[in-house]
Amino acid sequence: MSAARTVRPTDLVALVSFDGRIYPNEARTWDRLGCRPEPPSVLGSAVEQWFSFATGRHTWISIQGQTIRGLISARPRGTRAAWEVDCLIAATADPERVALDLLERVSAGGVRHGVQKVFLRLEAGSDLIRPARKAGFVPYATERLLRLNGGACLVEELSLPAGVILRPRERHDDAALFQLYNRVVPQPVRMVEAATLAEWQAAQERRRAGRRAADLVGQRDDRIVLHLRAGRVGDAGRLDLMAETTAVEELDALVAWGLRELGPCRPVYAVVPGYNRPLEERLLAAGFEPAGEYELLAKRVAQPVRVTNPARAAVKRAVPL
Repeated sequence: MSAARTVRPTDLVALVSFDGRIYPNEARTWDRLGCRPEPPSVLGSAVEQWFSFATGRHTWISIQGQTIRGLISARPRGTRAAWEVDCLIAATADPERVALDLLERVSAGGVRHGVQKVFLRLEAGSDLIRPARKAGFVPYATERLLRLNGGACLVEELSLPAGVILRPRERHDDAALFQLYNRVVPQPVRMVEAATLAEWQAAQERRRAGRRAADLVGQRDDRIVLHLRAGRVGDAGRLDLMAETTAVEELDALVAWGLRELGPCRPVYAVVPGYNRPLEERLLAAGFEPAGEYELLAKRVAQPVRVTNPARAAVKRAVPL
């Protein structure tokens, strides 16, 4: 019978044997979407676990005797109040059972570390969606990965929407960006993903692109109406857009602007939520092609508790009857 637990130094022999084989990592983090599939470094993950006080990464294994049956690791998202599963391997003939055990273990670990939510992204149709739901993870949205290969954008470069000024994002923009998030994202999604500003900050993924990175907000008067991020990760470009407009010409202009920021870099990847059909249609019109579909899941593992400071209350002297 296999059991899931944290990694120990005594697991070194089993880890070396496991690391020599290739097993698919079922967890899909944003920064790896579209990248060439590479087997995760199990030994590297284990070493990070032993130094988790510095890296914030936590790892558990499912082991039977001296054989590793599976591995899961999680890392913080925007803040330490939220984790995302960045590695999930079930190397056994019964992957659902092992995955269920591992996902329950990472949830329990999150509770011990004061984590409020754990996020998980799987390929649409993955066999591990069912054990994830059994472990308490709730599917709340779908995503589509689009890819623009070699060649120019098919959309002409247009001027920005009337009255919109693009500027670099600043730290004090979080509240306004959360308001934009509330205007764009459907309520059922927000209720699971981020219902408050603190939850939204915690749920932010690691979307810092590398070279030529641009993180811009579009402001009309005193209101932020769009958020545009573009940059390069390896040899590929990344384009990320959230805007409250659904007008065809305005979306075309924003797509063209983002591609201009990336220059001749190809391919370019864009991840579009399933609820944002207008943006997906404009990206397809610009020459992007479908490259993958994903299911987003989340689990609340700890309920935030508001602690109040005790206050002195005046006590009147009792008067005998």
